[in-house]
Amino acid sequence: MTGTSSLYQHVVIVGGGAGGLELATRLGRKYGRKGLKVTLVDRETTHVWKPLLHEVATGRLDSSIDELSYRAQARQAGFQFQIGSLEGLDRGQRCIRLAPLLNSAGEELVPARTLYYDYLVLAIGSQTNDFGVPGVKQHCCFLDDRNQADNFHNQLLNTCLKLSAQSSDSTLRISIVGGGATGVELSAELYNSAQELVSYGVSNIEPSSMKLTLIEASPQILGALPTRISAAVRTELRKLGVDVREKTQVVEVREGEIVTSEGEVIPADLMVWAAGVKAPELLQTLDGLECNNRNQLVVGADLRTTRDERIFAIGDCAACVRRDEAGGLVPPRAQAAHQMASHLYTHFSRILNGDDIPAYEYRDYGSLVSLSKYSTVGNLMGNLTRGSVMVEGHLARLVYVSLYRMHQIALYGYVKTALVTLVSRINKVIRPRMKLH
Repeated sequence: MTGTSSLYQHVVIVGGGAGGLELATRLGRKYGRKGLKVTLVDRETTHVWKPLLHEVATGRLDSSIDELSYRAQARQAGFQFQIGSLEGLDRGQRCIRLAPLLNSAGEELVPARTLYYDYLVLAIGSQTNDFGVPGVKQHCCFLDDRNQADNFHNQLLNTCLKLSAQSSDSTLRISIVGGGATGVELSAELYNSAQELVSYGVSNIEPSSMKLTLIEASPQILGALPTRISAAVRTELRKLGVDVREKTQVVEVREGEIVTSEGEVIPADLMVWAAGVKAPELLQTLDGLECNNRNQLVVGADLRTTRDERIFAIGDCAACVRRDEAGGLVPPRAQAAHQMASHLYTHFSRILNGDDIPAYEYRDYGSLVSLSKYSTVGNLMGNLTRGSVMVEGHLARLVYVSLYRMHQIALYGYVKTALVTLVSRINKVIRPRMKLH
């Protein structure tokens, strides 16, 4: 940090996802003891990497073990943490308002608060887009956060327990709307969960009797990936027994059934909606900040919002134009949030001194899709591969796991990440292969 003008300023980061938490951690470690105050705000007390929520939902990952405490991370990394939900913004006063914190009974634990900032970074992520389809909010499960994933896991176990009490083999009917990475990975994990439940004594629930339907409105699942990868994943899913329905639009969801535009009624014991994302509607109300039709905050090449140079947006909630030949907007992926956080961190001394920073350039390193223990498929991109290269099997699985390890390294450092990895391997030996409660 150079110059006295950069000392004793306050940076508030709203959202403890992949981008926000990494930025708070790195800023706290570098500047926290040099006079810069860094505060992270999130409505939850713990962090779970969002790309792993489908594993939490199926019980392969125990969120109570793999979660990260914001308060513990703040203490170790030199930033401050406040639990709360963003309620409003006053750009003139440079402050944000946090809603009162209530307990499950509706009693107020912490009153509404105001936080003043010198620089504000909004990293509040995205949520599933129901596209206004009737019945979705009432009857479908979502996987936007840890609580929703835990809720689906409980519903899955309860449904399986109910079916296991029946006198004969029963059919577990699950429908997933949305053929993106979440829907595809959840489909494969559910078959693995069915096998595990049988091995732990839950009778009448066989993977062969599971009827799982994956519904996608566009011409192919994994529409953002090359056709050959989509085709390979479709083949693997159908080998498992997944009924992959492409070019199928859902027009209504009722209790226990999904209705398509062709009038077909698909019965289901459990229904998951994972079709598309949008930023929270709250962003449309933040003191005139510019948003697009998906509620994302429009930012310039330096990640500053277009109407306030002291407010930045990163991750899924930012509408940032790509500067490569692909064009369009930077996709809502964890790797983009990581890159944006790294870009701001790298140039934050210049931000504090009021200087311009270089333009952010998104680098697409490819995408990988994990089909549980059955396979991993995807494409890698970069200078070494000279374009897009399809990978699968053990190599693809190794790269897929390394993405999570990179996130952990950004938060813990190399030594602690190595220890966390070791503990994870030990838990695979001494703990059940899936969460059973």
